Amino acid sequence: MNKKIITLFLLFAFILSSGFGCKQSAQQVQSAMKPVTLNIWGVWDNSEDLAPIIASYKALHPFITVNYRKFRYNEYEAELLNAFAEDRGPDIFSINNTWVRKYQSKLISAPAQIPMVYPVTQGTIQKQIVPETRITQSLTPKNVKDIFVDTVYDDVIIDGKLYGLPLSLDTLVMYYNRDLLNNAGVTDIPAYWNRDFQQTVKRLTKQDLKGNIIQSGVALGGSRNIERYSDILSVLMMQNGAQMITNGNVSFQLIPPGSTDTSYNPGYSALRFYTDFSNPVKEVYSWNNDLDTSVDSFVSGNLAFMFGYAYHLSTIKTRAPKLNFGIAKLPQIEGAPADINFANYWLNVVSKKSQYTNEAWDFVQFMARSEQVKPYLAAVKKPTALRSLIKEQRDDPEIGVFADQVLTAKSWYRGYNAIAAEESLADMIDSTINDETKIPDAIGLAASRIQQTLSQ
Repeated sequence: MNKKIITLFLLFAFILSSGFGCKQSAQQVQSAMKPVTLNIWGVWDNSEDLAPIIASYKALHPFITVNYRKFRYNEYEAELLNAFAEDRGPDIFSINNTWVRKYQSKLISAPAQIPMVYPVTQGTIQKQIVPETRITQSLTPKNVKDIFVDTVYDDVIIDGKLYGLPLSLDTLVMYYNRDLLNNAGVTDIPAYWNRDFQQTVKRLTKQDLKGNIIQSGVALGGSRNIERYSDILSVLMMQNGAQMITNGNVSFQLIPPGSTDTSYNPGYSALRFYTDFSNPVKEVYSWNNDLDTSVDSFVSGNLAFMFGYAYHLSTIKTRAPKLNFGIAKLPQIEGAPADINFANYWLNVVSKKSQYTNEAWDFVQFMARSEQVKPYLAAVKKPTALRSLIKEQRDDPEIGVFADQVLTAKSWYRGYNAIAAEESLADMIDSTINDETKIPDAIGLAASRIQQTLSQ
């Protein structure tokens, strides 16, 4: 009798494990693991840059297909807005860190928990795939603060909710032409915005008999022909002590609250220092709006110091493969209690109109993990936004300088129209280059114009 019971038990176990009667399971599989396609739009990455990350995710979720589409920067925002208006927008898209509040109404924040279906193989003799739902906890604001550098938290956490995550974070540095410095006998790269910096620029600037600049010591003082002029001026103001935004209001034109010296305006002082380099009557005159762009001047060998980001590396190497150049940290205010650098980076965000917001947010968070980011950064040569990877990147001969600055990098919100804000700063610069007496009116007007878009 016992033998019959044992035989029946073994037969029953065999039937279960061999997949007999699994039609219901197959239906469950088909329902729970129906194909999902996530569309991602971006500007700077190529398809091959993201291919390894997509492949790794596909291995975990075979039923999810991820498609990436790259756009030209000057066409990107128009394409996005048109697509959203016509309900054909992407599930995930990239935005600059200064655009988060501008696009906030079109975004969905990360859910606290994400239920995701994973294919699990069961059975020993005749195997079958069954769906298994696992609950993933999204990153909390504390997680973001602990895992990423400080400026990321400031940009992506709004009212306690997570709105996006970066794969990298760029910082503003100083590129220099080694040959020009060697020919001028310059042995030390200026580390501060002080008299030594000014005298070095003076030594490196050359004019012809008519007063035309034929070699520029530094691309400073101008506006639209200087790459990222708004970032350079912004960080000068911030280093000098200006508060760019205070309680939701533009305040770089004001004396900071609590300042012990009410006669000193840090924003005013920074703007005057900046524009001196484009003022022909100043000793440090080295730039004007008639010159080629700062990038063009640098790759042609006619510019000693240029301020730029890691993404300029490939441009310089491609256009001037024989140029003997180096990269130094962004100069600081001598004697300041702490360094202040400038951040410029892009975030992956999820569209509120996506049909697959859970899957989209799962992928965004998957992309940002260190095990996915590390090989990506090594391939594209970009600095990290993750604290855990900074130490390793500091030793990189190309991006080490950028990575060394990410912990002290900051940015500021420029309202719903960052481009209009930059134009306001350009007009402010242009109107004060040759007349310091116009600085108070010009800086006040720029602040007022930016405040309009800030309050939109």
